Amino acid sequence: MADNGGQQSIRSSGNSHVVLNERILSSMSRRSVAAHPWHDLEIGPGAPAIFNCVIEIGKGSKVKYELDKTTGLIKVDRVLYSSVVYPHNYGFIPRTICEDGDPIDVLVLMQEPVLPGTYLRARAIGLMPMIDQGEKDDKIIAVCADDPEFRHYTDIKELPPHRLAEIRRFFEDCIHYTLVLIVSYSCFNF
Repeated sequence: MADNGGQQSIRSSGNSHVVLNERILSSMSRRSVAAHPWHDLEIGPGAPAIFNCVIEIGKGSKVKYELDKTTGLIKVDRVLYSSVVYPHNYGFIPRTICEDGDPIDVLVLMQEPVLPGTYLRARAIGLMPMIDQGEKDDKIIAVCADDPEFRHYTDIKELPPHRLAEIRRFFEDCIHYTLVLIVSYSCFNF
């Protein structure tokens, strides 16, 4: 290995050298993550019409993942009760903040599940007003701007009635099970 003014050369098999920029490597090692999805990801050049969002939970998942605000990593928060699953991909809009101190939540309608930590382009079509533990915690309802099945929707009223009922029921079930969990915990821990 040779040092060339901040760059290191490593001899690989044969006569070729792989050049590593030491400044880049050392700057990456000082941070807990390469880029924080909440603070470092741009909201997007087309915002507010089309915006970036980071998916925390894939469509069909019973696992509730959540952004760890310190590290920027996605962590398991809990597994949902009964057979409740996320009806669509769920995440947040970077560089935003809601009254609860978290980034603004978004449910993104699209055909396929997306892996946690992936970001995509979305368009808001509606809002689901919600209160969580006494604080406003509204959910943006959006469509993936790059999904041919959903990108044509511009208003939540255009969705088929069953799809709208499915979304509403999901949030009602989540609230119900969260309240049951809080009440059960309170009753047994006195």
